[in-house]
Amino acid sequence: MSKTEAEERTLLIVEDDRPFRERLARAMEARGFAVTIAETVAQGHEQAKDSPPAFAVVDLKLEDGNGLDVVETLHKVRPEARVVVLTGFGNIATAVAAVKYGAIDYLPKPADADDILAALMAAPGSKPNPPENPMSADRVRWEHIQRVYELCGHNVSETARRLNMHRRTLQRILAKRSPR
Repeated sequence: MSKTEAEERTLLIVEDDRPFRERLARAMEARGFAVTIAETVAQGHEQAKDSPPAFAVVDLKLEDGNGLDVVETLHKVRPEARVVVLTGFGNIATAVAAVKYGAIDYLPKPADADDILAALMAAPGSKPNPPENPMSADRVRWEHIQRVYELCGHNVSETARRLNMHRRTLQRILAKRSPR
């Protein structure tokens, strides 16, 4: 990171959960960032184009669309911007997509301000510490099913066929929340 970029601590937070957004904005301002906020993909695009921030925290699922669209816009207008994607619906496929669009990290909710700050300020190419609580076998299985489901274009029948699983069983798995 160049010296001017390190000095410029502008941060865009794109999050539709108002209490979380406001709490995160206050916490990041206390850590020295000049924070602007957006609630929707449209507002995120507008903020990114009007005054491209050095840093951004973007929710994956927003009311009016996909936060990855904002990440892509940010990467186009300011390629060196450091973007962290947050989501409550984490899976490996969306994490990979976030990085392809230009995000530097992908954090599951609930993430606290310290985790977000660490991700934003991490040295490029640095490796994160291994997780203290690795994924359970059920979670790994769920992640694999989600990945295949994404690759099949959200087609339940095709996903079931590729996983050699009954379609109704797959529908029940997809209807449940992810295991811990």
